[in-house]
Amino acid sequence: MPVITLTTEWKPDDIYHGIIKGKLCNLCPGVTIIDNAIAIPAFNISHASFVIRNTYNNYPKGSVHIICVHSEAIKGQDYLIVKAREHYFIGTDNGIFNLILNSEPDEIIKIDNGESSDELDIFARAASELLKGKKPSELGKPLKTISERVPLRATIEKDVIIGSIIFIDSYGNAISNITREVFHRVFEGRDYRILIQSNKNYTDHILEKYSDVPVGEMVARFNSLDLLEIAINGANVSELLNLNVGSVVRIDLRVSPHILKKITDER
Repeated sequence: MPVITLTTEWKPDDIYHGIIKGKLCNLCPGVTIIDNAIAIPAFNISHASFVIRNTYNNYPKGSVHIICVHSEAIKGQDYLIVKAREHYFIGTDNGIFNLILNSEPDEIIKIDNGESSDELDIFARAASELLKGKKPSELGKPLKTISERVPLRATIEKDVIIGSIIFIDSYGNAISNITREVFHRVFEGRDYRILIQSNKNYTDHILEKYSDVPVGEMVARFNSLDLLEIAINGANVSELLNLNVGSVVRIDLRVSPHILKKITDER
């Protein structure tokens, strides 16, 4: 059964949770409302899009995902319903839909606000109408495009991958934008080093589990999203290495000691 999810920048005790949930309960009694993620850093569209992109497809098809992050519309921005992959997304046309989907949506509708200027009222009404069976096209005007933001991707140079930290989870583990596919494309069958933030912090192994190293040691692994993750077994790597979103992760060729000695001797 489809549900309504909320992804918001509101703190747990903020009044807006009660306002939008109350509106939804009145408009579609019995609906299941789920806090997909709350307390997203204020105005942080990149953080919110990462969370939604990696969670929405775990919900039943037909679910409605309301996005309240940097959602107050300014000039040139509209409130939209975006349909994609049998899910509905409701929010503001501030570039977040493009970051979530990274592909063309099936349908884009500019919501008819009616007499309301309250985004929470507009979002709740649109969500309730969709769950009652209305088509998106019945709730507003079709559009051909949405605002775009360019996602931050790892870059490949000769024998080098340069990526960055894009998300830090609740344990302080640092998730990068280096995918398993990109890594294998460049380094499969070759020796490598993974350098985090500086030449002082590195590892030359990718493991499966945090516990594959002793407590207190750094581990690199591909997580369930197939993204390269940096962690310390039993500790907070982002605090210990002072990592933040945007910190650099670099992978390059590791020169073996005997080859390095040969190069030195030849010089």
